[in-house]
Amino acid sequence: MATAAPAAAAATDAVAPKKGKKKLLIIVGALVAVLAIGGGAAVFMMKKKAADTEETADEAAPAKAAAKHDPKAAPTFVPLDPFTVNLADRDAERYAQVGITLEVADAHMGDTIKAYMPAIRNNILMALADKTAAQLSDREGKAKFAEQVRRETSRAMGYEVEEPSEEAAAADEDKPKKKKKKKEEEMPISAVHFSNFIIQ
Repeated sequence: MATAAPAAAAATDAVAPKKGKKKLLIIVGALVAVLAIGGGAAVFMMKKKAADTEETADEAAPAKAAAKHDPKAAPTFVPLDPFTVNLADRDAERYAQVGITLEVADAHMGDTIKAYMPAIRNNILMALADKTAAQLSDREGKAKFAEQVRRETSRAMGYEVEEPSEEAAAADEDKPKKKKKKKEEEMPISAVHFSNFIIQ
C-alpha cells in the first residue's frame, strides 16, 4: 500500500508538467494568432487608407484642373482707387479721371496685386499721364490703354513684359488668335475693365 501511494504521486507530478506545457503552448499560440490577426488588420487598413487617399487625390486633381480652366468659374476682380491725372495735351489743360478694375484668375493673385498696389498705381499713373485726350477719346484708344495697364501692372509685379513696337503690334494682328492668347496667359492680369472714364 505504501508503494502504491508514492507511485500515484509520481504519476500526478508527471502529468502536471505536461498539462502546464500544453497550457503555455495554447496561450502562446493564441497570442501569436491575435498578433497576426491584428497586424494583418492594420496592414489592410493602412493599404485601404492609402488607396482612398490616392483615389481622392486622383479625383481632386481633375477637379482642380477643371476649376482652373472652367470658363464658367467666376474670376476675381480687384478694383483700384480712381485715377485723376493731367493729360499730356500741350494746347489746353486737360485731365482724365479713370476708374479701373483688374480681372485675375484667382483670389490668391488678387492678394498679390494688393501687396504690389503702390508700384502698380505708380506705373498706371505714369502711363496715363503720357496720353493725350485724343488718344483716349475713342474705343480703340481706350482698348490700347487697357492693354498698356495690363503690361504696366505685370511689370510692377516683377514680370518681364516687352513693350510692343508698332511693327510688332501690326505683326500680332496678322498672327493667328491662338498665339496672341498664349501671350495674354503669361501675364497675371486677365483683363482690364473701366468703371468710369471721364476726360475734361
